[in-house]
Amino acid sequence: MKVEQAVDKLAALAQETRLKIFRLLVEAGDQGLNAGAIAEALDLAPATLSFHVAQLNRAGLVNARQESRFIYYSAAYPAMDELIAYLTDNCCQGKACLPKTAAAATTDKRRRAKST
Repeated sequence: MKVEQAVDKLAALAQETRLKIFRLLVEAGDQGLNAGAIAEALDLAPATLSFHVAQLNRAGLVNARQESRFIYYSAAYPAMDELIAYLTDNCCQGKACLPKTAAAATTDKRRRAKST
């Protein structure tokens, strides 16, 4: 990941509503949530939700898909994984010093969950 990409992703997440949306989508899993469910869960007006989701989408952190009349949004897990890897690359000179990061092992954990 290039530094400019990391800055774009971090800038998109550096706003309270967008961070709440992203965390909600991470919790929702691969299936994601429709726009109405997100708006209801976070008490957002549709226009406000659209604005913030567009910012997350431009940063590559959110995927959108249309099913019938509904738009479903989901977290872009590979982008999240890349950002976490970028932020922790060469941490502590390559030693396993971050127990929370090691415990998360996001990419490996998801791959194992899908294969079982």
